[in-house]
Amino acid sequence: MLKSKTKLISACLVGINCRWDGKKKLSKKCLKLFRKGEFIPICPEQLGGLSTPRDPAEQQKDGRILTKKGGDVTKNFLIGAKETLKICKILKIKEAILKSKSPSCGCGKIYDGTFSGKLVDGDGVTTAFLKRNGIEVKTEKDI
Repeated sequence: MLKSKTKLISACLVGINCRWDGKKKLSKKCLKLFRKGEFIPICPEQLGGLSTPRDPAEQQKDGRILTKKGGDVTKNFLIGAKETLKICKILKIKEAILKSKSPSCGCGKIYDGTFSGKLVDGDGVTTAFLKRNGIEVKTEKDI
């Protein structure tokens, strides 16, 4: 049964192999919180129809999301963000802990779109959707 203060958490942070490279990015702190039963794991990129593994993608200056090979996956990222927001609305979720630097989940800093590892100020697509709808977003680095 879900607790009344249910929150979202990036699935990769709790040990689910859903990242672009087919791996997880386990955070022991996040896993400990998840085990308390207050979090629902999500992967917006999978919700948007992308496979795992998949080509790495980064947000471009014009807002599009392109893979390293040049494929445009903007539509998938938007669908994933909308589906994530739907989950929040249905379950009255007001908080999320999402994966830092991600083109979907990044909060405050994301990769710059050049696949060089350089970070710029900004939010991932899902984080931006959630924030615009009054949902507080943190990253694993904030806990």
